[in-house]
Amino acid sequence: MRTPAWVTLLITALLCMAVTVSAQDWPQFGGNVASTSANPAAGITAAQLQHLQRRQVPLDGTVDASAIYLHDVSIGSTRHDAIFVTTSYGKTLALDAGSGDILWDYTPDSYRQLAGTRQITNSTPVADPDRQFIYAAAPDGTIQKLALSDGHRVWRTSITRLPQREKMDSPLKFFRGHVIAVTAGYVGDQPPYQGHVAILDGKTGKLLRVWNSLCSDRSGLLHPDSCAQSDSAIWGRAGAVIDPASGDIFVATGNGDWNGTTNWGDAVIQLDAGATKMLGNYTPVDTEALNADDRDLGSSSPVLLGGDLIAQGGKDGKIRLLSRQAIAGTAPHQDHELQLVATPRGTDLFTQPAVWKHDGQTWMFGADNGGTAAWELEQGKLRQKWKNRSSGTSPFEAGGLLFVYARPGGLNVYEAASGKLVATLPCGPGHWNSPIVLQGEIILPEGNANDHATRGVLDIWSLPGGP
Repeated sequence: MRTPAWVTLLITALLCMAVTVSAQDWPQFGGNVASTSANPAAGITAAQLQHLQRRQVPLDGTVDASAIYLHDVSIGSTRHDAIFVTTSYGKTLALDAGSGDILWDYTPDSYRQLAGTRQITNSTPVADPDRQFIYAAAPDGTIQKLALSDGHRVWRTSITRLPQREKMDSPLKFFRGHVIAVTAGYVGDQPPYQGHVAILDGKTGKLLRVWNSLCSDRSGLLHPDSCAQSDSAIWGRAGAVIDPASGDIFVATGNGDWNGTTNWGDAVIQLDAGATKMLGNYTPVDTEALNADDRDLGSSSPVLLGGDLIAQGGKDGKIRLLSRQAIAGTAPHQDHELQLVATPRGTDLFTQPAVWKHDGQTWMFGADNGGTAAWELEQGKLRQKWKNRSSGTSPFEAGGLLFVYARPGGLNVYEAASGKLVATLPCGPGHWNSPIVLQGEIILPEGNANDHATRGVLDIWSLPGGP
């Protein structure tokens, strides 16, 4: 029996109601400066997943990162819900969220020289709260401020003296008028380079402050070969995470020398809002072994769980629960963990956990190359609620559903509380890409920047009649 047309229209209308519930932005990786990657009003329910329709948008480059999103902004002479991404060779694109059309693209001066080479970026851009500008990284070691209206460059500032060695792996952040960026190194850890935190003035582009994780007694941009130590990359998927109340900056470093005074490899570091002084620090008691065995503590960024608690995952397959009070001060802190738990499959954690707060509860979701898991914070400790054997990139919680991009391909959707697999949305393979879910849409870049391709794909799933 054929379904009457009015029934089909009614079903479509009901499916699309969630899309128009609320208009929202997703202005930076994780949605906020703490990078929680949780959206309570995403506009998609479990029942609607089977009705999603996918558009595959071809891109002039691979986006091995995440997208950001601004609703109802003026681009050209028209209002748009717009998606913004940065490709591995530094092209930043603005796309219409409904049609997938390219609205503008910014190509850095270095593009022709670098396209197809090993010199790449995995950075996610960040939007200015005024919704008039975005800030984006390029693999030539620069940050650019771009006008939202047409993509023209307002300013351009270098945050490294050796971009061939110092890489921008992580998302940019914007807080209280400042752009916050971090640097890492390329695959193979070829010296010299040092991980550092750079603070830029959003209006002028002036480099205000640099905190160096090696030779930290020296401020400003170092020429990497002027420091006796190398490495200590800051390369976690969330980059710097920021306490929205205090403005304190938290980063985690990778392999490098640690001496508890000027060298801070394999450490969690808390800085003040201007990166002018250290407020806290932690390194494991086996920091020398981590450094020797290439088991970066900082393969993931710190996770702010609320109150006094921080979680930190690493390449050694462990997640450490830390107390901010216990690691406070400039004196070195080792072996101050409140708890140690295994990553989902006890292997390297290259992704950023998501934090879900609801009904007075705090949950954390993580994924590694062998599985996905959920923990609830109970009486100051992490209690595992569920886990599976499905790999994933950085998870995204949305309205009680958990979206996890499996690196071999496919976007898995779980019930967040139970771990029950609800659906797997077909898509190609990826690397460090992760989805965002809002306005009744799912937006996910595909591909691996290490393939050095100059073409890529952006997947956009939406409900019938949606944006």
